Amino acid sequence: MNLAIVDKDFWAGKKVFLTGHTGFKGSWLSLWLHSMGAEVTGYSLSAPTTPSLFELGKLKDIFVESVSGDVTDFEALKKALDKANPEIVIHMAAQPLVRRSYQDPIQTYNTNVMGTVNIMEAARINGSVRVILNVTTDKCYENREWHWGYRENEPLGGYDPYSSSKACSELITSAYRQSFFQGTGIMVGTARAGNVIGGGDWAEDRLIPDLIKAFMKGEQIQIRNPEAVRPWQHVLDPLSGYLLLCQRLYEGGEEYTQAWNFGPRDSDAKPVEWIVNQMSGKWPYEHPGYQVVREDHIHEANMLKLDCSKSMNELNWTPRWTLDQALDATIQWTLGYLQGRNLQELCKEQIAAYQAESKI
Repeated sequence: MNLAIVDKDFWAGKKVFLTGHTGFKGSWLSLWLHSMGAEVTGYSLSAPTTPSLFELGKLKDIFVESVSGDVTDFEALKKALDKANPEIVIHMAAQPLVRRSYQDPIQTYNTNVMGTVNIMEAARINGSVRVILNVTTDKCYENREWHWGYRENEPLGGYDPYSSSKACSELITSAYRQSFFQGTGIMVGTARAGNVIGGGDWAEDRLIPDLIKAFMKGEQIQIRNPEAVRPWQHVLDPLSGYLLLCQRLYEGGEEYTQAWNFGPRDSDAKPVEWIVNQMSGKWPYEHPGYQVVREDHIHEANMLKLDCSKSMNELNWTPRWTLDQALDATIQWTLGYLQGRNLQELCKEQIAAYQAESKI
């Protein structure tokens, strides 16, 4: 199969409005867009973690404008979007953590549901927007603990407030697409990815960041659900899918105004304990291992996979890095960080290496 590529020439000079640009995925996407010559305006709250890739990488300077704002504030969001006058809107701002959604369901629903309504409405009445991509999650599916991957036409749902709120975000996007965008020339798609990993992720209650923090401190890592299976993938894999989908939507293909899965190979859906053991073996310094703890009863899915056949067949997209490559890249990035490397350059080196991959 001839793989479709992220086209640098397409993105050069494109005006992009990106929400959630201070987060982990948003920071990597911002750097990729900037490296291709896109004119990016970011809109987000301040970086959600300390430390953060956005701050340590001095990413603020790569934007046409980096706006500090909340997607729940419609007037502020509309003002920033109108000023940017973008052709492409990529919506990534969210409350992204399952466990935090139990602690603060109101904020989770407000951000993930009304934030989606606000970006759709602001883009609808803007006049310059040609493409809207809403980035949701693999957790938007009604999880039945199947051992096979969910397809884009499976029922949406969500046991916890986070998963439910992202299912709602998908439904809102579909309603706006059918009610307001058909026949307008504005193309709207959604993207669903798995558990992304990579350098610069310091989010709370996430396995890889917790591992990295424990490694760096020489502390024992604690894991909650060692048997839980997740679709792990390097952050650049789904980002390549988002960029490719935006290209197709911009070219005016109504057939692409759908939901799309951008997950890893089926063989890269692995249990938590497997990930811990692999990462431990790749870390070059001594560390005290891990301990299984089961201190609470918060529900977390035990099995979750994505079927990406549609993206592979209709977009000619495929995950390029294996899970082993993704883990290696994460370790190498972390070691570069500890050595005081320029983090912008380090990220761009990994982006270039990813793009240079010609084989699966």
